Amino acid sequence: MKHITFYLDFISPYAHLAFEQLPEALMGLSYSVSYKPVLLGAILKHHGQLGPAEVPAKRDWTYRHVQWLGHHHGVALTMPAVHPFNPLPLLRLAIACAGGGDPNRYVCETLLRHVWHGGADALDATRLQQLHEQLAPALTLDCEEVKARLRQNTDEAIAAGVFGVPAYAVDDKLFWGFDALPMLRDYLRGDAWFDGTGWSSAGQVKQGITRQR
Repeated sequence: MKHITFYLDFISPYAHLAFEQLPEALMGLSYSVSYKPVLLGAILKHHGQLGPAEVPAKRDWTYRHVQWLGHHHGVALTMPAVHPFNPLPLLRLAIACAGGGDPNRYVCETLLRHVWHGGADALDATRLQQLHEQLAPALTLDCEEVKARLRQNTDEAIAAGVFGVPAYAVDDKLFWGFDALPMLRDYLRGDAWFDGTGWSSAGQVKQGITRQR
């Protein structure tokens, strides 16, 4: 049985789409999953990238695209009232619920649907309080252990080569994006392509030009 480490941030609509579609995409295969909340902003900063919503010409298209993807795949997705937003309260809640481990699918599902269902403000104080009471009424989210675990998850993701979410690590291979789910499925079912040059030679292509930032 293969184990998948699923890196996600609740701010990402693509992470929501991938999370909802994962069981269908991998139906019939034997696998296990651990969900790792990470701070996407820190990953983007490490790699010197902007998020799609931070590029004005790309922002509207991204929002249209993810809503169409939801429609096309039968996944409920409505843009929240405010986006992007600071995901730290949701990430810390997920980690607090895990008790030192990784949050389970129910917790991640609840948090993703909190953002991507209904079109409300993900950081509305009343909604956040209700979410806290539903998932972890007795837990403190601002403790150093929770903050440290989020930093650890994010550092682990960067060390694994993660540059965006959703990302899925299996064995020594990393897959990125909602549209990589079919590729992930092929790897899990043992497609021989992954043992050939199609995968291994990608890092050997010479870089012809580097733009100044």
